[in-house]
Amino acid sequence: MLFKVEMTVNIPATLPAAQAEEIKAREKAYSQQLQREGKWLHIWRVVGQYANVSLFEVKDNQELHEILTGLPLFPYMDITVQPLCEHPSSIYSEKS
Repeated sequence: MLFKVEMTVNIPATLPAAQAEEIKAREKAYSQQLQREGKWLHIWRVVGQYANVSLFEVKDNQELHEILTGLPLFPYMDITVQPLCEHPSSIYSEKS
């Protein structure tokens, strides 16, 4: 299943800088591993925000939920998920 996921990060100013940096380092390692596994297909930064738009390809809703809740920054994120499917006008559609 293919999903568009929008993530906005809101790290509290009260979180010690060293702790925030450690969480961000774990987040980077985790996200890059998911990219290598082919589950996190694309990640784009939203200009001017601490946010991203990403594409995930996973087995089902449960797998995506487990991935997202496993993000080290998850407690500090607002996340929006939209399931996607092929568009019939796409030249890349399997039905063309």
